[in-house]
Amino acid sequence: MFRRTLLAAAGLSLAGLLAAMPAGAQTTEVGGVKYDNTVRVGGETLVLNGAGIRYKAVFKVYTAGLYLTQKAGTPEAAIATGGPKRIHVVMLRDIDANELGKLFTRGMQDNSPREEFAKSIPGTIRMGEIFAAKKKLNTGESFSVEFLPNAGTSVLVNGKVVGESIKEPEFFTGLLRIWLGSKPADTALKDLLLGHKPQPRVEN
Repeated sequence: MFRRTLLAAAGLSLAGLLAAMPAGAQTTEVGGVKYDNTVRVGGETLVLNGAGIRYKAVFKVYTAGLYLTQKAGTPEAAIATGGPKRIHVVMLRDIDANELGKLFTRGMQDNSPREEFAKSIPGTIRMGEIFAAKKKLNTGESFSVEFLPNAGTSVLVNGKVVGESIKEPEFFTGLLRIWLGSKPADTALKDLLLGHKPQPRVEN
């Protein structure tokens, strides 16, 4: 009898512990922003490869999370990974959306081979138009860029697709290089997106 009571108590204790586990166990929190550890894109499950904060000097600008079909620890592996991909950005401060679009274009140009960047120009123009129309991204607002093989790249603002998909595959590769290229937007963020501990941050 005593043994049954002890086991029952232990069972209740375990159940209580399981019930008390935070829902955030399925998410990763970065700068107060929660990123799901897995998401569904194009009918496939993607895993959060890494996430971190983009700094400008000492100021937090946004968080970014990279989703792939499987973990990748190098820029080359991340770019070569097959299937859908997603980069998700959440603003940590208000920013001029048009200016952000220009910075992204410059980042793509700085990190892509000339011929590849030339092929992605139609996509960069379209992305620039999307940000110009938005005018301003406020704290807490988000945008995602999703790549689907054979379908192209879609831009989502606050969860809603904006405009038509960008067909050139070079566009999404060039976009990833903003964060993963040889001249990344933020060196520490690059390491975090690749699932590494960040090296000392280089201010940009």
